[in-house]
Amino acid sequence: MNQTDNRKETLEYNKLQKRLRRNMGNAIIDYNMIEEGDVVMACISGGKDSFAMLDILLNLKKAAPINFDVVAVNLDQKQPGFPEHILPEYFKSLNIPYYIVDKDTYSVVKEKVEEGKTTCGLCSRLRRGTLYSFAETIGATKIALGHHLDDIVETLFLNMFHGSRLKAMPPKLRSDDGRNVVIRPLTYCREKDLIKYAEYKQFPIIPCNLCGSQENLQRQSIKAMLMDWDKKTPGRVDAIFKSIQNISPSQLADKNLFDFVNLPLDREGDRAEYAFTEATVSSTNIDDSMFIDVTNV
Repeated sequence: MNQTDNRKETLEYNKLQKRLRRNMGNAIIDYNMIEEGDVVMACISGGKDSFAMLDILLNLKKAAPINFDVVAVNLDQKQPGFPEHILPEYFKSLNIPYYIVDKDTYSVVKEKVEEGKTTCGLCSRLRRGTLYSFAETIGATKIALGHHLDDIVETLFLNMFHGSRLKAMPPKLRSDDGRNVVIRPLTYCREKDLIKYAEYKQFPIIPCNLCGSQENLQRQSIKAMLMDWDKKTPGRVDAIFKSIQNISPSQLADKNLFDFVNLPLDREGDRAEYAFTEATVSSTNIDDSMFIDVTNV
């Protein structure tokens, strides 16, 4: 690689790094993810997303106007062939506090779930329960997960197509028992940027091959669909994400979210709007050609 190529690569890396830091910083501010004195438990699976989350989070910590601590935690689910040495060595190289939590959820899942059935539901519940409990043990006030914008949009379609629910992943979530707060600092980051960033940083990525289950196959199908949309119409995935930030409950059909049954009349508001409309129409030159005779349509 010549000097010009080196300069170009360095420039691209710097732009990418700034974009990811800006996106993460904006998400943290917009949803008040991290506050003064927080202990953030960064859950690191060994994949590109959690590595990037930890890396950017540690960099933001240095420049942040508030004080907070970051603790790296990996849940070793005792998957066959899992390289147990990689993450401890990486955490030590960063000189940060870390924990490896040993919990054989793999055997439990294999025992409880029939061959060929999806394992994701049980696996995620076991993993979530273990991490929630451990967060309390070490005094963590926030649990950081590495889900990014594409994960959130994919989950939206997964729930629509396979669960008939309009539901995704929130940037910030209080657990059902009210004892933990989960944050997703990568909410505004695109997966394609995280892939490039991982290549630049040469993270020691550990492949995930626990299950290859039905949910993963469904997610891959939706991922392919969204990639195709984004290729044909650049910006479409970003637009879908923005739509879940801009919801109009009265324009959907959820009776629990909006009171359609007891919808009141607002005659005073109607009269005011009618008066405004009438005044507007009377001040406008209108002829019959501007109207369509609906009786003949």
